[in-house]
Amino acid sequence: MKRLWLVRHPPVAVPPGICYGRTDVALAAPPDAMAAALNACLPENFSLLSSPLQRCAELARLLHPAPHFDARLQEIDFGAWEMQPYDGLPRADIDRWAADVWGFRPPGGESASDMARRVDAAWAEHAEHVQVVVAHGGPLRVIAGRLLGLPQPAWLDIACPQGGWIELRRDGLNWQQVGQTAREVRSGQ
Repeated sequence: MKRLWLVRHPPVAVPPGICYGRTDVALAAPPDAMAAALNACLPENFSLLSSPLQRCAELARLLHPAPHFDARLQEIDFGAWEMQPYDGLPRADIDRWAADVWGFRPPGGESASDMARRVDAAWAEHAEHVQVVVAHGGPLRVIAGRLLGLPQPAWLDIACPQGGWIELRRDGLNWQQVGQTAREVRSGQ
């Protein structure tokens, strides 16, 4: 039986209502409490794959002495929307995005389908030897959705809060979700 933990980075130091994806933003607080909570449930001698963005890398380094970083696990690139307030983005673009969540591409950015393809490629390369993935909401939903055999529109419904994680188990060929944090874990809680 194989187990997999899909871990989303802790909360970031970005004001509410700001669009960020690929931008390398800092964490709101050190991830020590989250690392301690995770270390209590992770197996010994696990391998860890992480996005290289600092909000993931900082936690990954607390969890594992030698994490492997793969840039294909970075969050979606929102292009010209990065670090802009959502309420300042063109309404017509927001409407097109809502009508085609997987196909819409923000100006200078990538579509969710583009992001899913690169995440799929990273997962295909590392799947056999990884027990823990530290990444972002979009990439983690892609991995969980594919492994659980969900249709792509349902991937967006997978709960994956900042500072939370999903635990999956494979018995034979089938994956199932066996655990999830009930709330995000922040330093000091």
